[in-house]
Amino acid sequence: MKVIRELLRRTLATFGLTVIAVIVVLAVLAPVITPYSPNEQTFDGLTLEGAPLPPGGAFLLGTDLLGRDLFSRLIYGARTSLVIGVVANGVAVLTGAVIGITAGFLRGVVGAVLMRFTDLMMAFPALLLAIVLAAMFRPSLWIVALVIAMVNWVQVARVIYTETISLSERDFIEAERSLGASRGRILIQHIAPHLVSTIVVWATLGIATTVLLEATLSFLGIGVQPPTPSWGNIIFENQTYFTTAPWLVFIPGVAILMLALSFNVVGDALRDILDPKQKGRG
Repeated sequence: MKVIRELLRRTLATFGLTVIAVIVVLAVLAPVITPYSPNEQTFDGLTLEGAPLPPGGAFLLGTDLLGRDLFSRLIYGARTSLVIGVVANGVAVLTGAVIGITAGFLRGVVGAVLMRFTDLMMAFPALLLAIVLAAMFRPSLWIVALVIAMVNWVQVARVIYTETISLSERDFIEAERSLGASRGRILIQHIAPHLVSTIVVWATLGIATTVLLEATLSFLGIGVQPPTPSWGNIIFENQTYFTTAPWLVFIPGVAILMLALSFNVVGDALRDILDPKQKGRG
């Protein structure tokens, strides 16, 4: 595909795609490549004093405070982060796109009500709202995904709303109206295709935000609950060993950073490729 070829010509985008591909492959093959179960407390996983083991030997990345293999938990945690990132961001983008298109195309009372509701949701800090919602429900993987989707759709709705209004006022849309084209035909055949690039870019960039928000909620103890591993709760569980066993915090932190950064650089490259108006902008 042309878009893929364009992405591969960009060094940062190629780096991002490589990192994402490696993490996805590791997550999919987790049962095959991990030497231990993510929740297995190994007999020799702690020192004689009961401290975590450093990286090396039988444990590639060391062990955590319960003697579990950090490498195995990190790989299985990638599954959790990717599932939440894709599912939560997918729901958020779909919700925001539907609301934005509906409000921008219909306008009037319907559009005003939808956008005032969007503005109301945007007035709340996303992290604070996510914490409140997560605290109201029993945290689990799917509840966390739903909570993140509920706070992340508003930016997408606002952008799609603006794009839809701009497209609705273009000359070719006015020409279609003058020729008697139905509203459904105009929306499906002329407006929606022009929004695909914007939706794709937001779908890519939003995964990075979703992964970071999931890690934040898990770190605060209201995200994915142990023993299910996620990169955020791995840091949360082992934060007391930050000074004596820094790898327990540093390694999952780097994993979160690399995944979020990779989706960001790929999303930026897609924006430049799919939207010519953005080319050359830093």
